Amino acid sequence: MFVQVVQGKVSDAERMHEQLDKWMRDLAPGATGWLGSTCGVTEDGTCVCFVRFDTPEHARQNSDRAEQGAWWDETSRLFTQGAEFLDSDQVTEDTPGDPERARFVQIIEGRTKDPARGMQLSTQDSDKWAEFRPDVLGSVGASFPDGRYAMELFFTNEAEAREGEKKQPPPELKAQMDEMDALAAEPPKFFDLKQPWMYSPR
Repeated sequence: MFVQVVQGKVSDAERMHEQLDKWMRDLAPGATGWLGSTCGVTEDGTCVCFVRFDTPEHARQNSDRAEQGAWWDETSRLFTQGAEFLDSDQVTEDTPGDPERARFVQIIEGRTKDPARGMQLSTQDSDKWAEFRPDVLGSVGASFPDGRYAMELFFTNEAEAREGEKKQPPPELKAQMDEMDALAAEPPKFFDLKQPWMYSPR
């Protein structure tokens, strides 16, 4: 899988939503290899989009389409300070449930001292994590240069996610959390998408 994260402050969340709906309607049918996108705008006006393709080549082919360029020319004007792009083919996916049922999505971004170990930990004991946190329907993680990473977490809803955060994990899972915390090169940033816009080819 290949992931592109696009993010930045936007001037109009509803207009952004309309542009993404337009892409889904007009451009998605010709986007070979596109697997789905999760987008939304946080309460402080930050738009984050997690776009998934099967290969980097298909993602590049999509970017090179004339209609994609025209669409982005319109859409980019909504980003008040420009948009940041993060590309990765170092991707993990865990789907104990159906992410398309998610009513709350949280994007976590940070930097780790050991990307390989971080990716390993993020997919370890997925069955035990699913039992401990049934509110988590799935996740997609991506590693970028310099130890940077981004992960999208799909939750049943925000209320159940907040309750799940308060639960004390069993010792084995707590040890994994502690190791992940120790690997952090800087404090992670959290982007809460309380009204996520979910798009898929289906």
